[in-house]
Amino acid sequence: MKKEIRELKNYLLLWATQSLSGLGSGMTSFALVLWLYQTSGSALKTALMSVCSYAPYVIMSIFAGTLSDRWDKKRTMLVCDALAAASTLAIWALLQAGRLAPWHMYVLNALNGLMNTVQRPASDVAETLLAPPEYYQKTSGLRSFSSSLNTILTPVIASAIYAFGGMGVIVAVDLITFAVAFFTLLLFIRIPKPPRREAEQEKLLNAAKAGLRWLRQNPLILHLIFFLAWINLVASAYDAALPAYLLSVPNGGETILGLVQSFAGIATLVGSVIVTLSPKPRDRVRMVCVALMISMSTENFMLAFSRTPAVWCVASFLGWVSIPMMNANLDVILRTTIPPEMQGRVFSYRNTLQFFTIPLGFLLGGWMVDDVFEPLMAMTRPDSVAAGLFGIGKGSGAAAFFLLLGFAGVAVCVTYWIKLHRYHWSEAEQI
Repeated sequence: MKKEIRELKNYLLLWATQSLSGLGSGMTSFALVLWLYQTSGSALKTALMSVCSYAPYVIMSIFAGTLSDRWDKKRTMLVCDALAAASTLAIWALLQAGRLAPWHMYVLNALNGLMNTVQRPASDVAETLLAPPEYYQKTSGLRSFSSSLNTILTPVIASAIYAFGGMGVIVAVDLITFAVAFFTLLLFIRIPKPPRREAEQEKLLNAAKAGLRWLRQNPLILHLIFFLAWINLVASAYDAALPAYLLSVPNGGETILGLVQSFAGIATLVGSVIVTLSPKPRDRVRMVCVALMISMSTENFMLAFSRTPAVWCVASFLGWVSIPMMNANLDVILRTTIPPEMQGRVFSYRNTLQFFTIPLGFLLGGWMVDDVFEPLMAMTRPDSVAAGLFGIGKGSGAAAFFLLLGFAGVAVCVTYWIKLHRYHWSEAEQI
């Protein structure tokens, strides 16, 4: 254990402080989602916050990764963190002046998304360089652990602070956690430089194309990325519908939304501990497929047909407990297959191909709830089969939409299970 801590010292320091900063940012985001939905009552307007965050990330990610391969990783992360903190300050100032409007949040979220576009590939490579290969599964488990812990704590702490101190205190906590992470990275963490290869001499466009060429030469990885892209479409549509559902139905509300999200965090915490302590699986590709099938075949169906917070919490747990297993195995596959000097460029294409469906999913989910399923359920007779299945009143349309998402998620998993099975499963064992 002492040897592991010594070899992972810099990684653990970076992981702990960045996770703390993530908690602060998550509290601000949670409070703003509540504010916007309560102000507008629209799933689509609330979902547009996430669309604006992901759109620049998807569009610019290809070139950002190439630049990340050329730029100093530490400086890139510091600059991006500082600009993200400035946008948080801007939101607080607008709130204090009583002038905060949805379009302000969309613009600032887009700027944050742009910063994340550059920061994420730099952070991915930094984590690879700070952790020896034999610890990749453990470090992936640690990342899932901190993410799930933040998911548990964010709604609880944010709700309590907001009730007693308002948005100003939440922003103050966000900035304090940012400062801890920023100065720890600045003063105490040294990130090794990857081997310098042709990326630094190539023109920007040619260097970016190198990431795509690598993916074309590794079709198993490319299929996994497309698999996750379709899953992200379903998952982001779910994320757009969940607040509209839980903030509208009779047994819901802010506290219930926070509780359900906390159970998702508890689930990923449990899953992260299991992954961290588990031995290397015989077949990582199969584990990715199994984990996603468990997730897609449980939560959406249970949300569609249930009306009680207890069942919603169980559904959230079942939908998320296997996700750390998927993340850890995918992470190991990517980090041990892609050369470190290529990771910025390949991760960039991976981010674009895997995440371009997220803004589409948020738009689709918000539109389907607001303009399709809620109007349809509003016209449904109280004694009809649909009313018996999904309830009546506001929120019943979102419940019906969850059923559609459940079938879509299972269909994606079955399709790619068959597609990936065409490759020899031993291919995963060689990774």
